[in-house]
Amino acid sequence: MKNCLIAPLIVVIIGILELGNAHAQTNAIRFHALVLAERGGQHEAFVAAALPWLNKIAQQDHFSVDVFETPDQFTKPFLAKYQVFIQLNYPPYRWSDEAKAAFQDYIEQGRGGWVGLHHATLLGEFDGYPMWPWFSDFMGGIRFKNYIAKRASGTVIVEDAVHPCFTGLPAQFVIDEEEWYTYDKDPRPNIHVLARVDESSYAPPSDIKMGDHPVIWTNEKMKARNIYFQMGHHPSLLQNTNYTTMLRNAILWAAGQNGGDARVNQMKGTTK
Repeated sequence: MKNCLIAPLIVVIIGILELGNAHAQTNAIRFHALVLAERGGQHEAFVAAALPWLNKIAQQDHFSVDVFETPDQFTKPFLAKYQVFIQLNYPPYRWSDEAKAAFQDYIEQGRGGWVGLHHATLLGEFDGYPMWPWFSDFMGGIRFKNYIAKRASGTVIVEDAVHPCFTGLPAQFVIDEEEWYTYDKDPRPNIHVLARVDESSYAPPSDIKMGDHPVIWTNEKMKARNIYFQMGHHPSLLQNTNYTTMLRNAILWAAGQNGGDARVNQMKGTTK
């Protein structure tokens, strides 16, 4: 009689343990994200809104977030702990030579993925710091030229709808309150454009234009999964569902969690 009772009990216990293991696996950390955040100045409001949003999606999508306000401690072994590097408006200057070398290795050797926002293309001589030529080449050989200081809304037109960052997005969408950077030349010949802004849609209208104006792109020459978003100035962006969906998709893609490796191989014409 006792044996008859024990057998079903064992089955129940095993079932409970399996459910517990499945729950633990579901909530396990999938990857680790490094966030280099630019604090203070005119981008503080956007960064202050973006950080809690990042923490929210990190909890939702089961990844960790470590935030740094300078790249001072970045070395090759340090960056090796992270599967994705999010450059949250931090500009391409004020980096030590060691941090530059570590980041360059991280991108060129595909140690992890990269998502850059807005101020990451403030390329030139600023605040007494020289131009970082490698980073300029990474971004398509550009140098910052001008921007719409008073800000304007603009319609973003998707050019590569099959890229995972546009999953769930329409073919075009409006971004409000953006500065819309211009550069000394069009980066298109040197990078793969994912989306552009329609300059005729600016409201209010502006004479600060590029003609062909890419605003989201990736550099396929690098081994790292990488994507740059020019939009990232005003905190209202974190209330724009199209923007947040796109940014979340991009983080997962860059970390190899959303069609990442397969997409990169497809774009580079290689297979594993």
